[in-house]
Amino acid sequence: MLTATFKKYTLTFKNPAGTSRGVLYDKECFILYIQDENGRTGRGECNLFRGLSPDDVPDYEEQLVWLCTHINLPAEDIFGKLKKFPSILFGYEQAVANLMHGGSVYFPSNFTEGKDNIRINGLIWMGTVDYMRTQIQRKISDGFDCIKLNIGTDWPAEFQILSELRKDFPASALEIRVDANGAFSADEAPKILDQLASLQIHSIEQPIKAGQSAAMARLCHNTPVPVALDEELIGVHDEETKHELLDFIRPQYIILKPALVGGFRGADSWIAAAENLQIGWWITSALESNIGLNALAQYTYRKHSAMPQGLGTGALYVENFPTPLRLDGQYLSFEPSLQNESTDQLVPG
Repeated sequence: MLTATFKKYTLTFKNPAGTSRGVLYDKECFILYIQDENGRTGRGECNLFRGLSPDDVPDYEEQLVWLCTHINLPAEDIFGKLKKFPSILFGYEQAVANLMHGGSVYFPSNFTEGKDNIRINGLIWMGTVDYMRTQIQRKISDGFDCIKLNIGTDWPAEFQILSELRKDFPASALEIRVDANGAFSADEAPKILDQLASLQIHSIEQPIKAGQSAAMARLCHNTPVPVALDEELIGVHDEETKHELLDFIRPQYIILKPALVGGFRGADSWIAAAENLQIGWWITSALESNIGLNALAQYTYRKHSAMPQGLGTGALYVENFPTPLRLDGQYLSFEPSLQNESTDQLVPG
């Protein structure tokens, strides 16, 4: 018999995080604990992202209580009941996997044995022009050859930054991804795409707001720059609907945040639908704590994608949970000697 509990933490950003949903100063963090009759415990993070998660609803914690109360139900029953709460399923899957493998391991592989790593992109946070330039310089100095910039706040200034960057670093030396977070209208997006194409930008995420399938399909059909869907995937649960959406829009890529799209199982189904239609994909984190990020990195490694992944590094917060993850330049790795140091005590980040 299993028992389950959860605990809420508040993580504070070292620097206010500029996002398309405003500036973030802190973030809630719900950790789920599942314990078996032998006293072994598995941990998982239910990563609720206020303002973006489809399960950002008033009774969120009530759903966590329900899960803890019914933790011994068959997994299929739990997935059926909580299918509209992807961040809770994300944490449930982690805790079950961690209970099985122990320590800080969720998905054993060469990664968790310290034999291989994951190449990630360098994320540039939204902010003033000078702040963004400083971040770019730091990422390039650290050895990143793929960076991602959020755009759409001040496009003329952002285009200038991108233009300067491309003058110094040709596409053969630096891959540039951009994420508009739906900032542009369907009418202005084609012009933006043409400008991005002139700079040999790798791809643009969500150029227009989600929910405009016909307009997005037209963009993807005619775009000179590959388009990636992100927010467009959130809230779509049915397998058939996923395939129909991708088949209709035909994006060049999809971006997967498991905490927002149904956990690891949900991400798997999106990947299957995308690959069936020869659509590319990569995985991105969503401001997880070190607990969720560790599990996500292990899951991502086992998908064996050669593309740079959009994983965070856990260094955003003033305090965070201990982690076996280490970043060396653009490579994220797992240090086995640290995997048993995981505690529930927040430590300086």
